[in-house]
Amino acid sequence: MKVISITAAGGPEVLQLDDRQMPTPAANEVLIQVHAAGVNRPDIAQRKGHYPAPKGAVADIPGLEVAGEITALGTSVQHWEVGDRVCALLTGGGYAEFVTVDQKQVLPIPAGLDMVEASSLPETFFTVWSNVFDRGQFKAGEKVLIHGGTSGIGVTAIQMVQAMGGYAFASAGTPEKVTFCQSLGAQAYNYKSADFWEALQRDSEGIDIILDMVGGDYFEQNIKLLNPDGRLIFINAMKGRQATVDILQIMTRRLHITGSTLRARDADFKGEIATKLSQHIWPLLSAGTIKPIVYQTFPLADAAKAHQLMESSEHIGKIVLVVS
Repeated sequence: MKVISITAAGGPEVLQLDDRQMPTPAANEVLIQVHAAGVNRPDIAQRKGHYPAPKGAVADIPGLEVAGEITALGTSVQHWEVGDRVCALLTGGGYAEFVTVDQKQVLPIPAGLDMVEASSLPETFFTVWSNVFDRGQFKAGEKVLIHGGTSGIGVTAIQMVQAMGGYAFASAGTPEKVTFCQSLGAQAYNYKSADFWEALQRDSEGIDIILDMVGGDYFEQNIKLLNPDGRLIFINAMKGRQATVDILQIMTRRLHITGSTLRARDADFKGEIATKLSQHIWPLLSAGTIKPIVYQTFPLADAAKAHQLMESSEHIGKIVLVVS
């Protein structure tokens, strides 16, 4: 089969089209013929050598989500059949014509969606549910601030929060991106504006949950924005891992500071998220209440160009590789 491999740590040019042996599913796995694969920030970090694959995962083929058709079943697989159209969350290996994945990490393609749209779902939807709804204990009526509102995570979180009865606030870096967040229903702000933090504080009158992928000097301002019993949740630290904290603010307002990474969690953990998504979110996708937002597609062989686009941060929503 054809794959995109990381030939060395470095820039997009280290992604090369390669030939590999087709994988064989273990007892609890399905084999998926990949039609489309989502591109995500962790793929960039892995390519640069900053995010090694967890033990047991494909080490040099990036890709954390795919959509396609099941072509073979492991001996213990239940509930799936050859020919099922599915999308799946992976620990790696998605930039390929075929992948194997634990059956618990597989979901049906929502009604009305094509393979490209479906491939853009798993990584961001699993991440948002795990952090905002499970760790963050979101409740209807709460206000949620999403930094990076036009990222794949951002457009997903805005829609999920609102669909579940919350109020979404978002930051974005251009007037066009602010407008797009507003078109999704969020109250959005340009983080490059001089009064960004003041405007957020004034208009929101306090935030209940902040989903932050920025880190660094955002930390102190995030703390100031939170309501009593507010939750600050980290899923990345693009502006740095170090920050100064006023411990008294955390104590007096009973703040919760947490974060997570999903890739290394086991199949049982991811399977629990898949079950909740199937119950609460997949019907909303089928109904069109929540919509996948795909910015651009590239052929598998042009994975380097897809990475260049993602690193430019010009995109809104997801970037997808078309495999077959």
